[in-house]
Amino acid sequence: MSEPIFPGLSSVVIVAADSGPLLRAAIDSALASSAPVEVILVDNASQDGEVERALSEHSGDARLRLVRNASNLGFGPACNRGAAVAHGDVFVFLNPDCELQPDTLEGLRGALDEGGRIGLLGVVVYDAAGLPGRGNRRRDPTLRRALMSVSGLARFEARWPALAGIEMPAPSVASGIEYVDAVSGACMTVRRRAFEEIGGFDEAYFLHAEDLDLCRRLRAAGWRVALTHDLCVRHLQGSSSRRRPLFVARHKHRGMWRYFRTFDPAARNPLLRAAVWSGIWAHFLVIALRYKLRGPG
Repeated sequence: MSEPIFPGLSSVVIVAADSGPLLRAAIDSALASSAPVEVILVDNASQDGEVERALSEHSGDARLRLVRNASNLGFGPACNRGAAVAHGDVFVFLNPDCELQPDTLEGLRGALDEGGRIGLLGVVVYDAAGLPGRGNRRRDPTLRRALMSVSGLARFEARWPALAGIEMPAPSVASGIEYVDAVSGACMTVRRRAFEEIGGFDEAYFLHAEDLDLCRRLRAAGWRVALTHDLCVRHLQGSSSRRRPLFVARHKHRGMWRYFRTFDPAARNPLLRAAVWSGIWAHFLVIALRYKLRGPG
């Protein structure tokens, strides 16, 4: 039997995987919302005790519910499990190291209705230093755009648009709604109808690029992806990844490879496909060597 849906309710889905004490701050910020909210905490077999602490602190609040997985399923699959038991007509997928403001959910729901057929809405994500993070406004990451970004040629795109990279340049006017290819995965608001129409997150991704994939498939289904410049969240970054950096790096590279071979026309060329595969895993080996030389801590 499917879960009842309550119009006007926002379901905030937070995935925990040994996410540390920032998890509780993320939950606290969501429950402090001025708009109707429920928080679905999906635990990917955490061992740090923070999930239990969060549940204890909010033991009398029925708006906080737990979905416990026996193992670490990855981000996208865990989000799907949370969405499956949610009651809201809007899902907000929030990283466990992000904090909402009391009026964020109300603003997000209003912004969803400002533009035509917005299926997914992002916000301006700031880092701990108060600077806009990378990935707030992205183009689809094709091989050509990735090469422009890595080479530094993308900084000349204002003069030569063919050199455009993945990250979009700063907008001349940073307000209102802007339609983009993809937004930051740290805080994504998705209409339930749109999410269910495309079957949610692709569970073949464990970590990384599942947000890009979701944006791409929503747009292919006729929905629009947008960013509201009028709302922001603070992202302290890496609460889970700091504990297992090599594990996270490996899955990020797997995600990059899956996205490339699924969507990039260049993947149809056997030579380019082989070159990209080699480049992705050579980059991973460099990172692995760096971690090994750095040693524990």
